[in-house]
Amino acid sequence: MGGVHLSNTPVAAVTADAPAVARHLSRAFVDDPMMRWFFPSDETRPERLERYFGTLFTRQYGLHGRCERTDAAAAFWVPPEGAEKAVPDEETVRLLREILGDRAELFGEAVAAAAAHAPQEPHWYLAVVGADPAARGRGHGSALLRSGLAEADRAGLPVYLESSKPDNLPLYEHFGFVVREELRLPGGGPALWAMRRAPR
Repeated sequence: MGGVHLSNTPVAAVTADAPAVARHLSRAFVDDPMMRWFFPSDETRPERLERYFGTLFTRQYGLHGRCERTDAAAAFWVPPEGAEKAVPDEETVRLLREILGDRAELFGEAVAAAAAHAPQEPHWYLAVVGADPAARGRGHGSALLRSGLAEADRAGLPVYLESSKPDNLPLYEHFGFVVREELRLPGGGPALWAMRRAPR
């Protein structure tokens, strides 16, 4: 991607963007501790991550969330009015179990553990944000964060996220997030930091 100008202006992500969105997020999360735990094989992780993020986008967040992309990144947000609908249906669960294989039970336990610590107040939820490492440092992730946070601020609502990558915590803190608690995922999984940002 060197020398190629990639727009970091957020635009709404539509179904036709699914392959690019899945590719960007797969590359962004290939070294993420939680994704390495769910997909332990270095050989198959990139392809499985593409299927995983493509499924989440087309069957879950793309239908009931607010999804944006740039030319090298994507973000999935859930406003409070979409929270109940953004829960995966039976077919989505079946597809995810197929993608996760023998890690599906661990995945289910991890999702349940994180959900048990979710805030009860109305809030926006940042489910996923990631940029292709080839475009790192060009403002793609930051542009997506600013866009979604501005929407939450207009609604006067806090934003909540979880991160399993310690290197990402300073970036989120720069945008006003603070760590609410550190969770340890069941089954020997990695640490997960739950973060909250007050409205501005």
